[in-house]
Amino acid sequence: MRRATGLPALAMGALLLLVTACGGGGADGGKAGSAKAGGVAEQDTSASQAVVTVAPGDGADDVATSGALKITAKRGKLTAVKVSDPKGGEVKGTIAADGASWQPDRHLAAATKYKVHAVAEDAKGRESAKDTTFTTLVPQNTFIGQYTPEDGSTVGVGMPVSIHFTRGITAPEAVEKAIEVTAEPAVPVEGHWFGNDRLDFRPEKYWAAGTKVTVKLNLDGVEGRPGVYGKQAKTISFTIGRSQVSTVDAKSHRMKVVRDGTQIKDIPISAGAPATTTYNGQMVISEKLRVTRMNGDTVGFGGEYDIKDVPHAMRLSTSGTFIHGNYWGGPGVFGHANTSHGCVGLQDVRGGGDSKMPAAWFFDNSLIGDVVVVKNSQDKTIQPDNGLNGWNMSWSEWTA
Repeated sequence: MRRATGLPALAMGALLLLVTACGGGGADGGKAGSAKAGGVAEQDTSASQAVVTVAPGDGADDVATSGALKITAKRGKLTAVKVSDPKGGEVKGTIAADGASWQPDRHLAAATKYKVHAVAEDAKGRESAKDTTFTTLVPQNTFIGQYTPEDGSTVGVGMPVSIHFTRGITAPEAVEKAIEVTAEPAVPVEGHWFGNDRLDFRPEKYWAAGTKVTVKLNLDGVEGRPGVYGKQAKTISFTIGRSQVSTVDAKSHRMKVVRDGTQIKDIPISAGAPATTTYNGQMVISEKLRVTRMNGDTVGFGGEYDIKDVPHAMRLSTSGTFIHGNYWGGPGVFGHANTSHGCVGLQDVRGGGDSKMPAAWFFDNSLIGDVVVVKNSQDKTIQPDNGLNGWNMSWSEWTA
């Protein structure tokens, strides 16, 4: 019996119908973009219309640290921007509300190679990306900020953050923006410029005892004056110790020491003589010297005195005001008369070796940053930039 060599006509017709159904042929003739089986739309694989532009151009050198980096998108919106340095540190920035541009929040570091990765989407959600690199300029002239207090120190409630710049600053807003001072517990901290080379920060009132203060100096790359760039990127922190404020009454010749709200000592003192009075005002201890030399020639008093071994000296002003031990005045002076050349004297012994003396006690119980207030002296209030004494400015003056 011979095997049939062809399919029956009915079976062949059914097969053709099946092929036609699976092939997608229909009213649109099988054109691209029609629905797949199951109603799932085909993915649009055509190129995104969004165009990302990065300035400076890829591979650029000697790029300015401010104003040069700009990332934009046309025919689409930026969705992600990452700018990073070789250590993986990212430059914070902001995408505009309309998605058309991105700007860094602050200046870039100098002499640094940056990588840029930017992504944009067009109206159909198709992505377009751009990757570039560039290197910032190497400055020929630089500056740093010399700061106080020291990193890791514990200081008194009156201690400001004081930064002296090694070059005069002509772009104070840019420099101040590059410095961040924060406190825990949080409190508003504001900066104030004294001249063009000193910037101090403080809260409205003395720091609360136990406050942790952090200072971030993001000066690397900031242009402080034309052609002069910061080269410092450093974080320091310090702690506020117990609260101690001592008030010197030049009229009664006494000093009351108040710690954490309670008076703990009443010490007899001798302030400035009638011809060489002591400044009034709030003064901050900025330096402690167990023994030091005091020479009138250095502070405008000629050869009136030269004492080579002044004990327990604590500086209150740049111009030479100290609160210190006095072994030459005689015990009848303290608490009764003002005899100094502007300093505040406490009874002491030569060499400062007697821990029972008032000067020794006060020295041992004081921190850099403690406040000494002088009142009832026949002198003016000390200038706020003469030492760390910005507390003599009102908050409105400080923040103006």
